[in-house]
Formats: sequence, structure tokens, C-alpha cells
Amino acid sequence: MTAHDGIKVGFTASDARNAPALEHQPIDSLWVGGHVASPNPTPEVMVALARLSAVTERVRIGTSILLLPLYPPAIVAKQIADLDRASGGRVTLGVGIGGEYPGEFRATQIPIKERGRRANEAIPLLRRLWAAEEVSHDGPFYAMSNVKIHPAPLQPGGPPIVVAGRQEVAMRRAALLGDGWMPYLYSPRRYAASVATIEAAAAEAQRDLSGFEYFAFVFINVNPDGDRALDEAAEFLGGTYNQDFRQMVDRVAVAGTVEGVISKLVAFHDAGARHFIFTIATNTGSREVMIDRVLGDVMPAVREQVSANRT
Repeated sequence: MTAHDGIKVGFTASDARNAPALEHQPIDSLWVGGHVASPNPTPEVMVALARLSAVTERVRIGTSILLLPLYPPAIVAKQIADLDRASGGRVTLGVGIGGEYPGEFRATQIPIKERGRRANEAIPLLRRLWAAEEVSHDGPFYAMSNVKIHPAPLQPGGPPIVVAGRQEVAMRRAALLGDGWMPYLYSPRRYAASVATIEAAAAEAQRDLSGFEYFAFVFINVNPDGDRALDEAAEFLGGTYNQDFRQMVDRVAVAGTVEGVISKLVAFHDAGARHFIFTIATNTGSREVMIDRVLGDVMPAVREQVSANRT
């Protein structure tokens, strides 16, 4: 049960045990994140994706995100191909380069200054490996000779690779190498600017963006008390990113009353976002109640307003 009006809705699934119930909701996708070595305890993202593939049947499943420089591309190619086949071709690979937790790079013995260049080399290499043919590659980080990874993913050409990030270098990576864009901690205004940057970079490179997907990773809190929604979202983000978000929460999260949240999400749509990935931003409120508000009160009104704006 999903909407087919051009707006898609997904949620992060922090606990795979909740995924079957979420899948019965009118949503399109479920996503998992994770780290190798971060200050907060988290799952490892590929293991989390495997759990998600095992307990869902319908929705698209994806990583939001895999820190690509920490992993050998051959291992990523093999794991994602296997999970795509096991899930019936439902995987999307969201990738980023990280850097906010230097300990992860020390733990995996990857120089943090190489992370962007490693990602740029790995993304096209993944697609070559997913062809299930012998690959020889002469690159500065991942040179290999006569490597064949098979069987291929179920999706022809492999799952979509969506690039996450916040900076212009990530936008260019999405424009030149990715199948989609997934920024986070953005305002609608900043999102619109990123879309313009991506389209300009693609045009300059003469790259066709047909089929390119615009995601928005959104921290969301919907509460009849708008101030409480902002406070809860700031507290949640502060614990996640280990900094004070109280002065900036209204710019980097969607938090407030139903009416305020509707207005902000319509603004994101106007800026170019078409697939929302929501993370419920509360440590104290009920996640289930919040999801019901998003799906029952917010999204129907967003779709109605977007439809009205078209006419």
C-alpha cells in the first residue's frame, strides 16, 4: 500500500524487529545506518541490512549510509549482490565518506585524508564488479587483476548507488558517479541549492540524469506542542552528533506542530526532494505515535497540498 504521486516515504529501522510492522504501513522503503567504531553504540550497517532483508518482503531496503572508504569494494560488491538476490532485488546502496569519527579510520587502517578519493574510485568499480565478469582494475587504491564476483545482483547493472553528504564535493560525486542524492541536516533552501549544483555539474559533464533520485534524509518530530518538538529533536541530535543543536535545530530538522511540519515538507518537495527518509527525532516520546502522526496527519496533507500546487 503506497502512494504513486511522485512522493515516496521511508523510515530508518533502528531495530529490525520493528520492520515487519512498519512494512504494513503505507511506506515505500526502510533504511539502516551504522558505524564500525563511533562514540555511540551502533550496529554495523551491512549486518543491519542483512537483518532487514530477512524480515521484510515488500519495501525497498537500503543503507543510509555505508561509509564506503572503510570497506574493500570487492567485499561490498559481494555482500550487496547476495543481499539483492536474497531480497528479490530490493536493495539501494546509500554511500558516504564519513570523517566525523576519526576512530573508524584508525580502526580500519584507512587514512582519513584519502576517504573522498577512495569513494570516487570505488563507486564505478562496484558497478563493474556487479557485471559478474572478470575485472582488472589499475587504480591507486583498489588495483586488482582478473577478479570475478558472481552471481550478479538481481537488479540489472546492480542496485542504485545513492550518494549522501552535505558539501559541494559530495554533490559533485552524486552528479558524476551516483544514481541519487541523499543529504542530511539540511533546510529546504539548502536542498534547493544542492539540486542546482548537481544539475549544473551533470550538465557540464554531459551526464544524463534520467532516473536520478532525489532523497531527503529528515530528522522529524511532530508534536501538538511545537516547542517541545523542537526541544526533543535538539536533544536527540545532540546525543547523536555530540554537539548542541538548540540554536540550529529549526534549520536542520523538521520539528513542530502538524501544520508546521507539513509546511516544511512541502518546501522540501518544492526544492526537489521526492523520497523522504524519516528518522524519528526523540529520546523520550513514543516512536510509534510519531510514525502514526507522520503517516496519518502529515503526509496525506503534504500530498494534497503538492497536488493542489500543481493545478
